[in-house]
Amino acid sequence: MTGYTMLRNGGVGNGGQTCMLRWSNRIRLTWLSFTLFVILVFFPLIAHYYLTTLDEADEAGKRIFGPRAGNELCEVKHVLDLCRIRESVSEELLQLEAKRQELNSEIAKLNLKIEACKKSIENAKQDLLQLKNVISQTEHSYKELMAQNQPKLSLPIRLLPDKDDPGLPPPKVTRGCRLHNCFDYSRCPLTSGFPVYVYDSDQFAFGSYLDPLVKQAFQATVRANVYVTENAAIACLYVVLVGEMQEPPVLQPADLEKQLFSLPHWRTDGHNHVIINLSRKSDTQNLLYNVSTGRAMVAQSTFYAAQYRAGFDLVVSPLVHAMSEPNFMEIPPQVPVKRKYLFTFQGEKIESLRSSLQEARSFEEEMEGDPPADYDDRIIATLKAVQDSKLDQVLVEFTCKSQPKPSLPTEWALCGEREDRLELLKLSTFALIITPGDPRLLISAGCATRLFEALEVGAVPVVLGEQVQLPYHDMLQWNEAALVVPKPRVTEVHFLLRSLSDSDLLAMRRQGRFFWETYFSTADSIFNTVLAMIRTRIQIPAAPIREEVAAEIPHRSGKAAGTDPNMADNGDLDLGPVETEPPYASPKYLRNFTLTVTDCYRGWNSAPGPFHLFPHTPFDPVLPSEAKFLGSGTGFRPIGGGAGGSGKEFQAALGGNVQREQFTVVMLTYEREEVLMNSLERLNGLPYLNKVVVVWNSPKLPSEDLLWPDIGVPIMVVRTEKNSLNNRFLPWNEIETEAILSIDDDAHLRHDEIMFGFRVWREARDRIVGFPGRYHAWDIPHQSWLYNSNYSCELSMVLTGAAFFHKYYAYLYSYVMPQAIRDMVDEYINCEDIAMNFLVSHITRKPPIKCDIEVDFSMPRVPSGPVPR
Repeated sequence: MTGYTMLRNGGVGNGGQTCMLRWSNRIRLTWLSFTLFVILVFFPLIAHYYLTTLDEADEAGKRIFGPRAGNELCEVKHVLDLCRIRESVSEELLQLEAKRQELNSEIAKLNLKIEACKKSIENAKQDLLQLKNVISQTEHSYKELMAQNQPKLSLPIRLLPDKDDPGLPPPKVTRGCRLHNCFDYSRCPLTSGFPVYVYDSDQFAFGSYLDPLVKQAFQATVRANVYVTENAAIACLYVVLVGEMQEPPVLQPADLEKQLFSLPHWRTDGHNHVIINLSRKSDTQNLLYNVSTGRAMVAQSTFYAAQYRAGFDLVVSPLVHAMSEPNFMEIPPQVPVKRKYLFTFQGEKIESLRSSLQEARSFEEEMEGDPPADYDDRIIATLKAVQDSKLDQVLVEFTCKSQPKPSLPTEWALCGEREDRLELLKLSTFALIITPGDPRLLISAGCATRLFEALEVGAVPVVLGEQVQLPYHDMLQWNEAALVVPKPRVTEVHFLLRSLSDSDLLAMRRQGRFFWETYFSTADSIFNTVLAMIRTRIQIPAAPIREEVAAEIPHRSGKAAGTDPNMADNGDLDLGPVETEPPYASPKYLRNFTLTVTDCYRGWNSAPGPFHLFPHTPFDPVLPSEAKFLGSGTGFRPIGGGAGGSGKEFQAALGGNVQREQFTVVMLTYEREEVLMNSLERLNGLPYLNKVVVVWNSPKLPSEDLLWPDIGVPIMVVRTEKNSLNNRFLPWNEIETEAILSIDDDAHLRHDEIMFGFRVWREARDRIVGFPGRYHAWDIPHQSWLYNSNYSCELSMVLTGAAFFHKYYAYLYSYVMPQAIRDMVDEYINCEDIAMNFLVSHITRKPPIKCDIEVDFSMPRVPSGPVPR
């Protein structure tokens, strides 16, 4: 401790040791510096010297660090790889240079070709322009030739006479009125559309005397008629309802005549007027017998010979169903052909012909020669003899068990209530109708009522008395639905009725049922028939039946549709050389105003000549021409079949087998977008396809981001007003082809199967041609209908989930078929295919055609919406 203190303080006693230590430290630093200098300076010099002397001592070929000449450096092993890489790169550069030169030469050649192509394109453009000019000149020349060879068609000038203009001079004799001298054609041009003005009966005094039921039924049918207009200035026809009057009639003939002449548009003589007197009772009096009707037409159920103007006045059926539709469920079936009674008759004669002639001296003065014999006694004796012979079971009663209904003189009064009479007629094969003994009475409401009831229940009418004028006799061929036998042949009636075959009897019953449904059953049918008769007489085409305007739902297209090889496989189906050419849609037909018939077709359910109450279809691809299909082109009526078939005429009328024709797919869907897209894609590349109409049956619109496939043809998405399976059969205006392929959105059909079905339909255009079959029959033990969806050899209908049919039937289903059937389809959300099958078979009397396929159509009903099977 003492020595340490001395050193820190620089003690005096150790001064010599301190100096030594300092000197020793200096020597060590100097030596260390010298040593480092020698190592850093001299050692590299010595090493360099040594190495240089080593290279000089060795042979020249073994030098390591000395300078070397030529390629001696490449001989070193660790540099050999670098040399090889250099040589390889050099070779590649040479090759690339060669390729570059070759590409430059090719580019030069291609540039020359491009220049040549540009020149050829310019030449082609010039040639195309010249061809366009030639085509334009040719079209212009063709139009000039057509204009020179065809008359220019323009609307005729419409003549509207003044209100007080009497027009044609009146005929010398009132009974001499005919269309040529009592009807003003100038008010009814062909293009007018046949406007009809109906007087409001409540605005005139005679309106207060009308039967309320008749007036109400008439007003209801007027509001729904397509021809009725409220503009009297442009009207072609003026209609006034004068009966039936309330009981007892308090309006005198003179008062009625005065009121008729005071009508605003009567124009002094009543030309172009129709006076309608509808009957609800069998004893309806002849209200207009002593009334001067001028040049106005008269339409009623009771006519005397002194007042009836043949070809001018109209004999109409009685208005049995005033405000109620006939109950079709109570109408008996048309089979079996033979019923319990061969014929029946019930009636009582209040007054004989002799007593009537004795009282009517004025009538005897008008008669020429002796009065006709009274055949009623002979009729009674003959019919009773047939009943007593018991060769056939008949029922004749000439005395009513209760008070007979009121009737006109010499007329056989009705017995019992209407329900009792109908029950007897349901058991009758034939229904006898004995005309009045008074020859002045051409037709009475009582006879017309008997005829109405017989046709209603399917009893074939047998009219005794050839002088009778049956309703619409100048338009309907009554020999197809009834037997008109002169009274002197009453002894031959039994033989005549027994000689009719079952096929003829069934045909007459069907035609009678058609007459009753179409012209007799309701107030609508009677009023429409009256207008149709007048319109047909003056040769004005019917108003076109309307098409359903499609409200398109906007959608995006552009998704490329793939082609399923299984669906697009045409199999062994050979299209032939004609059908391989590009197909074309059915041509649109212009409005045809001519009535010339060169190829008309009339079947069992057709009316004779150019007459039917329904409007016809528009002149689009639905029908090739109205004249060819419906007979003189002014009607729209169902066609029918019969013994021997009538498919050939129907096919020829509709156009026959057109090889390059197209069809339209109508697909009903309900909120199944993925299934729908898949089904649409399967239609890609389908031959003969013209358009796809997707009936969107849901109130919810498709998704906005939904991308619809591009299948090469337009896809029209149609919005419906309500969710209904009937929408699949609406005649959409977007359907431009005659053929419709109704198909479900989940149906799987190959292209060859669709084409096969289409070719079959082209040769049977009046029938449904489809793929999935069903069977129905009447189950006798259970007294109900049997419907079988299992596969069997017995098939009676095809489902419309995959079937071809003519657009004509879309009009019938939507506008002509009874509304009750469509309501039932909406109620059950099913059975629309059954309704269509029954409709077509009812019209054609033929079954549908099933095409055999290899796929399964047993698809369950989806509960989310009314998507058909």
